Amino acid sequence: MIFFERLAAYRVFYALAATILLADQATKIWIQRIPILPLESYWPSGGVEIIPGFFYLAHIANTGAAWGIFPGFKTGFILLALIALTAIYFYRHELNLKSTPMQVSFGLLCGGIVGNVVDRIRLHYVVDFLDFHLPGYRWPAFNIADSGITIGVAVYVAASILELRRGTPAES
Repeated sequence: MIFFERLAAYRVFYALAATILLADQATKIWIQRIPILPLESYWPSGGVEIIPGFFYLAHIANTGAAWGIFPGFKTGFILLALIALTAIYFYRHELNLKSTPMQVSFGLLCGGIVGNVVDRIRLHYVVDFLDFHLPGYRWPAFNIADSGITIGVAVYVAASILELRRGTPAES
């Protein structure tokens, strides 16, 4: 009974983490199975144009981190992710993880971290497929897990700023 009460206290966290993980893996599997998108298909020689001049579907193997930095550091990225997940678990009380804003933040973040770790273990690279182009600039391709991580960090920063302004931890 106590176990389920503890789980219920983090229900938003678990729901968002699972949603991001499942959406991330489902979309990556879908991209891998599109016959017209073989690996390393991206604009201008490949990819699927969704919004002309702005949004394309691609199929890219990213062996690095964000923007492809530090390619080939697979084991290091996996270890870093496991350390981050472990730290979040052990510092959950200090992170005020029972508050709704922090559950949203860390649910998105952890779901994204696990999604990319699954790729690194399963494929030895991360599948990136969302390819946006801005006038005169091609934004690096990314995926649902990356979006969860980015949005999770943004929610954390916003919630932390609000906490500082109020002088109290964010309430649920």
